[in-house]
Amino acid sequence: MSDLHSALLATIRNVPDFPKKGIVFKDITPILSDPHLSKRVSEAFRDHWQGHQLDGVAGIESRGFIFGMQLAQHLELPFIPIRKKGKLPFHTISQSYNLEYGTAELEIHTDAIKAGQRILIHDDLLATGGTANATASLIRKLDGEVAGFSFLVELSFLAGASDLNSDNIHSLIKY
Repeated sequence: MSDLHSALLATIRNVPDFPKKGIVFKDITPILSDPHLSKRVSEAFRDHWQGHQLDGVAGIESRGFIFGMQLAQHLELPFIPIRKKGKLPFHTISQSYNLEYGTAELEIHTDAIKAGQRILIHDDLLATGGTANATASLIRKLDGEVAGFSFLVELSFLAGASDLNSDNIHSLIKY
């Protein structure tokens, strides 16, 4: 087990019954309270994705913005915000999806991706894969290509990775 892996296990907090009864939420905010650990996480993402052929990083609202924006900056790539319906100010397209505890809808600006661009999708957590798949659908609707998926935490017992139809999935820590 790596030093970073051990530090993440010790820092990520379990919050029972959030956002609803029966869910054990993996809270990454304690990582953000530790600038040294946050920097190590950011560097680990950079080290993994450096050298991959990427044209942009799409971060999923809201926790996917945190390390997704840093990753885009490290790789000197555009950052593409994926937001909940009604939050983006320009022309958008949307995609609905199921969560493990409900349904939601995501949007992207119609000019965020050019045809053929290879986009990395980043979020804080992979659970059932619904959010990541919805984001992949948005990218494909704009004729972009999904280059891979990047997560801080993966809940492997929910098997979301198997639904992403990608060989390029990277998670820093799996439960």
